[in-house]
Amino acid sequence: MSGKAQHGLKEQYRVGSLLGRGGFGSVFAATRLSDGAPVAIKRVPRNRVRHWDQLPDGTSAPLEIVLLHKVSTGFPGVAQLLEWLELPKDIIMVLERPERCQDLRHFIRARGFLSEEVARELFRQVLEAVQHCTSCGVLHRDIKPENILVDLATGQVKLIDFGCGTLPARHGLHSLCRDHQMGTHSPYAGAERVCPALVAAIPAGLACPGPLTAGALGRTLTAWSHPQGKEKEPLEELYQPGSADAEAALGSARALLELSTGPESAKEETV
Repeated sequence: MSGKAQHGLKEQYRVGSLLGRGGFGSVFAATRLSDGAPVAIKRVPRNRVRHWDQLPDGTSAPLEIVLLHKVSTGFPGVAQLLEWLELPKDIIMVLERPERCQDLRHFIRARGFLSEEVARELFRQVLEAVQHCTSCGVLHRDIKPENILVDLATGQVKLIDFGCGTLPARHGLHSLCRDHQMGTHSPYAGAERVCPALVAAIPAGLACPGPLTAGALGRTLTAWSHPQGKEKEPLEELYQPGSADAEAALGSARALLELSTGPESAKEETV
């Protein structure tokens, strides 16, 4: 069970190489000294934390930690939060890390392309991870290849980085799409840019994240085979309402949802 760390970082972990750095902070590879287990340590400056919430025991924590606590139930498709630590200037998160892994972007680049069979299996796992998050009342809001980890030893997919996530039950859909300071990260640029027509068509105050998730999944799928060079086009130009790319993204998500969960589920998620 994830919880607040009772001891200092150096007493429990040996911190290694930098895995990634961005506006959210930094992520390092590390080893848990008690048993040698590989972990990832995410360090986020406190002044980058925009929203706080409460854990079940009443402890105040950054929203990202609250979301991770909700989804860290042992489900294999989400990187588990093991513990966290509040420092004067930083928030530290200790997360599950497979010993040999790549994010999906590097996984695809290393292979040049994915066969239909491999792509379908990976996407099935992503769908299951999204369904798990939804069942826990959590909306990830930043599904992309960089936030999908592949365990190279087992082929298990793990959804990572909930810094743009939120609790849809507490917010209307339009605030979900247009809030540029939700979660830990800032700014957030998600569904409104990728699928503006979809967002505009949904009545104000309606909290139904399914269509937005389907759109994000479609965007992720088409990114796997996206022509090099076109990646640099602004998303608002690439996904104009009614454009072939926008329709392809939603169509791909609809087709994969149907393959994985049946026609009726696909219709419910994308209509």
